[in-house]
Amino acid sequence: MKKAVVIGAGPAGLMAAEELARADLSVVVTEAKTSVARKFLMAGKSGLNLTKDEPIEALMAAYDEAADWLRPMVTDFDAQAVQDWARELGQELFVGSSGRVFPKVMKASPLLRSWLHSLESLGVEVRTRHRWTGWREGQLLFATEQGEITLEADVTVLAMGGASWSRLGADGAWAEVLAGAGVSLAPFKASNAGLLMEWSDYMRDLFGQPVKGVAWSAGNVMAQGEAVISARGLEGGGIYSVCKAVREGAALHIDLMPDVSDADVAKRLSRPRGKVSLSNHLRKVLRLGPVRTGLLMEFARPLPSDARALAGLIKALPVKHVGLRPMDEAISTAGGVPHEELDAGLMLKRLPGVFCAGEMLDWEAPTGGYLLTACLATGRWAGRGAAQWIPQGC
Repeated sequence: MKKAVVIGAGPAGLMAAEELARADLSVVVTEAKTSVARKFLMAGKSGLNLTKDEPIEALMAAYDEAADWLRPMVTDFDAQAVQDWARELGQELFVGSSGRVFPKVMKASPLLRSWLHSLESLGVEVRTRHRWTGWREGQLLFATEQGEITLEADVTVLAMGGASWSRLGADGAWAEVLAGAGVSLAPFKASNAGLLMEWSDYMRDLFGQPVKGVAWSAGNVMAQGEAVISARGLEGGGIYSVCKAVREGAALHIDLMPDVSDADVAKRLSRPRGKVSLSNHLRKVLRLGPVRTGLLMEFARPLPSDARALAGLIKALPVKHVGLRPMDEAISTAGGVPHEELDAGLMLKRLPGVFCAGEMLDWEAPTGGYLLTACLATGRWAGRGAAQWIPQGC
């Protein structure tokens, strides 16, 4: 049997291994950590958002400038295909009101156990504590607890993740190896990262509180979504949706009343308030609640007395922050292997027989099912590409 080695036991790597095994190759999956799919399991702690149940055009829009080259892969393994795959592994799913798809158990571990059992039945071997360090005399080189070892492979799939959450295995160390082999790489950048804030003491009572009913805008990106106020800053889907624009230098604003027009906000603020304090007046006429009022006070004090000026701030409150959280604390990263370095099957042009998948590739998307969908889709595509290359390359 021809031998395939998949390096990285996350969703992309396991999907590639499945495709290679179904093509009757002998498959070994290696993982640097002591257990597999750690980031996948961590994502499952918040419910495991598998995909977004929406038409392909809406799905592809989430991938921005990478949509063109990702399109054939995601189209071939779209939101419906992801759901079918999970159900075949015995998982009951449900679709939330926003279109996000979750296992009914709201955990990743049952799906992972079933998947690993299926891979084992296909003959896939998983070896943990194997950190890939490059090649030696044409063979794959690994650092293990027993020292350096080599593995022979007729074809290789690299699926080692990006450069965030290094404690879970995605440390980006592979970039140095590929760069040394002549592969041009895009620099890593934090994606889906929280904002760092230097809060005043006024905000302490709001730590841990969710920010709801607002819209976030940065550059030409606007999205509604929640965030959480923490001692370090703001975290959550609403922030992640504008992360890329903020990273690229766009100013961030919050619309504290996205369902009410500027004119209506100004009209409400113009009501006579008598001897009532401004904060009580805001509470009565706008019903912002303590969290939105707290943000308004934090970023706009002293508040203007003019109703129109104050309405303008409420509809476009500038957020004073000190940048994104460090890349290692981001949910995902942009950067990595550009599509120009790959052929149509995701094989590295400079390294025949070596394919790449998942977050190693230079693409990014917001949370909400898009990340996992593309990881599964590119892993499947790379696995199939690798299996089809074997007759040509060997």
